[in-house]
Amino acid sequence: MFNRVITNQTKTMVLLMLVFTAIILLFSGLVYFSIVNFSHQRFYELLKIRTATIIQIEKSKDHLDIPENYVLNNRNDEELPMERDYVFAVPSDSNFKKISQEVHIPDYFFKNIVRKGESNYNDKEFYYIGQSFRYDDKDYIAIASAKNHYVVYYLGFLKRTLLTCIVLSLFFSMIFSFYLSKTLFRPILKITGKVKEISSENLHLRLESQPDNKELNELVDTFNGMLNRIETSFETQNHLIGNVSHELRTPLTSIMGEADVALSISRTPEEYKETLEIILNEAEKLDKKIKALLMIAQTGFDGKIQKMDKVRIDQLLWDVIETLRRIDSRNNIYLDISMLPDNPKKLKVQGNEQLLHLAVANIISNGCKYSNFQQVKVSLGATDTDVYIIVKDTGIGIPEVEMNKIYDPFFRASNTQNYEGYGIGLPLARNIVRMHQGELVVSSHENQGTTVQMRFPNFYSVQQEV
Repeated sequence: MFNRVITNQTKTMVLLMLVFTAIILLFSGLVYFSIVNFSHQRFYELLKIRTATIIQIEKSKDHLDIPENYVLNNRNDEELPMERDYVFAVPSDSNFKKISQEVHIPDYFFKNIVRKGESNYNDKEFYYIGQSFRYDDKDYIAIASAKNHYVVYYLGFLKRTLLTCIVLSLFFSMIFSFYLSKTLFRPILKITGKVKEISSENLHLRLESQPDNKELNELVDTFNGMLNRIETSFETQNHLIGNVSHELRTPLTSIMGEADVALSISRTPEEYKETLEIILNEAEKLDKKIKALLMIAQTGFDGKIQKMDKVRIDQLLWDVIETLRRIDSRNNIYLDISMLPDNPKKLKVQGNEQLLHLAVANIISNGCKYSNFQQVKVSLGATDTDVYIIVKDTGIGIPEVEMNKIYDPFFRASNTQNYEGYGIGLPLARNIVRMHQGELVVSSHENQGTTVQMRFPNFYSVQQEV
């Protein structure tokens, strides 16, 4: 229950604080123990110099006759804090207990000096260093000792300073962690707020890219792509619902009207035959419109996409052109290959060949039909990331005021009365292009012609995104 209440932002802030705390404590410990170790070593070096000085002073004397187990010298000249210097003759039996009791220094310290030639010792307050030397065939020990005020007093100040710095560092690390976690999650919260604003009434809204944030931009692009699919699906359904009653009612009304008139009075066989032909013709129109509606519905982004393979767009275009010429010999299509890339791999896209064939064929067929079978120029080109198909005709064009309706199913421009069609080719093609993560752009001027550009990401750029 507690884990559900804690947000990821709070978890991130706590984690950052723990990391900062661990780093601060680690470096503070390193600083403290490094200075302590340095102070110990430095103080021992000073005592060692003092010990060497004592030995030189003693050796410079004319006569050095020291009974065993006897303290020769005990000076306190304060050259070092509370300095005490000693010179002992080494007992013949190497028993230092008497000397140890007199100066309150453990006897193992003296034995270490004799065995190693030099040794050091400290009792937390006083530091000792001793060296052995020989004079007139006798062994002696010189010891210099002093109180390490630096360790006793200054390291105490260092402790307080470090503790103060640690507390302040933890305080500032908490502020910094809070600020950093808030900064990291601000774009996500912004995206969340924007997503909450999006509903079925304003599906045209899109998330904005975040500057210098590749990971979030991938999330934004993915979400915007999902919104594109949802919007297309909604538009498709809304258009289907809006148009189905009108488009299906017309042939149904005609069928019922003809049947009603035919049944109202007796007629000749020829009149019945004429009526049946009208009914059959309207029924065929009704059948075509139902199939068109189903086709558009199937290409709406409902997630039930057919199998995707690698498709060569140049081969697809040749096949489309050949099919259209076979259907109607009047179709005059010119394929411009001047912009083909040197590398044929750039012409491959990931898609469903049947759907792509249907979309491209619809666009080119419309160009031929609405230009009265004048020449339609089809250009194929590619960049490192995309494949382009451009279909340009010199036909009747589309009135500018009607351009915003061209993707509505069953919409036909006001200047197309003399041409057969149901107004499903362009919205069908756009749905298929979008399904393949592409883009369809139409530019047109009435009585000047229409240009349709289709862009598809090539196979290799799609694989890199995945």
